[in-house]
Amino acid sequence: MSTRNTEFGAFDHGAQYFTVRDARFEKALAIRPELVRRWSANTVRILDEAGRVVASSLPSKEAHWVATPGMNALVKEWAKPLMTTGQVHFETQVTRIQTDLLSADRWQLQTEGPGAATSVHSGFDTVIMAAPSVQAHALLLSSQIAKPLMAEIAKVRVAPCWTLMLAFPQAAQPALAHLGPQWNAARSTHHRIAWLARESSKPGRGPIERWTVQASPDWSERHLEDDAERVKAKLLKAFTEVTGIRAQPPYAEVHRWRYAQTTEPLVNATGKSHLWDARLGIGACGDWCLGHRVEDGFVSGLEMALAVL
Repeated sequence: MSTRNTEFGAFDHGAQYFTVRDARFEKALAIRPELVRRWSANTVRILDEAGRVVASSLPSKEAHWVATPGMNALVKEWAKPLMTTGQVHFETQVTRIQTDLLSADRWQLQTEGPGAATSVHSGFDTVIMAAPSVQAHALLLSSQIAKPLMAEIAKVRVAPCWTLMLAFPQAAQPALAHLGPQWNAARSTHHRIAWLARESSKPGRGPIERWTVQASPDWSERHLEDDAERVKAKLLKAFTEVTGIRAQPPYAEVHRWRYAQTTEPLVNATGKSHLWDARLGIGACGDWCLGHRVEDGFVSGLEMALAVL
């Protein structure tokens, strides 16, 4: 759940919205209900290659929800107890999990932080990896531990995604409510674009016309290592083809997500919502265990925590 803040307003350039199907997730959201708002784009359009509406997806009874003022507001709130006690380290990568040199029944973590500064954090009874499956697998491989967990993680498949963010401040005129189509969100069969959303239509957002465009998994995979400017030009052309918006955006940026959407979750191969080796005290969880929805990440993490406790 990520939010990019700009001078023209914010973009939810990761997860666009979430649904609520699990009672436990619903209960957790009810703790701070003011952070969650229903998005009026309740019926998502499905577009053909030319941008014509051919169908509507998701039944109207299933609401789309967003966090406010941005999608990252919810996780920021949930992380506050850890943040206030200084237990969160930013811009720091765990490079290896090792047996604690001072206590053989515990773990220590080698890390690399800003400026390639290395550190060792020790004294852990348990290590839980809430990271993309590829990164969790790589960490176990470099650490040469928990090989059965590695084998199960290797069954997961995750696709990348290039995301385009556009702002059109010129649309903020008394006689012009917005640019382009009447719909606010759509899935597309265009060969480059899979999803489009008008950010300014979400509750609690700024009024400037902004769009988030997510490329299809196949196209993102083929162009994963392309130059960012080249990707931006191609996606902007596709955006124009789908929406009919030909105005030049004063703001246009792309972001590459290497591990964006799970195409083959862990549960399909193993029936598991998380991975836990009680003997070693090593576990892994994430949306990739159950699917690719926000709620999948929550449920996986919750069931991981319950297994440990």
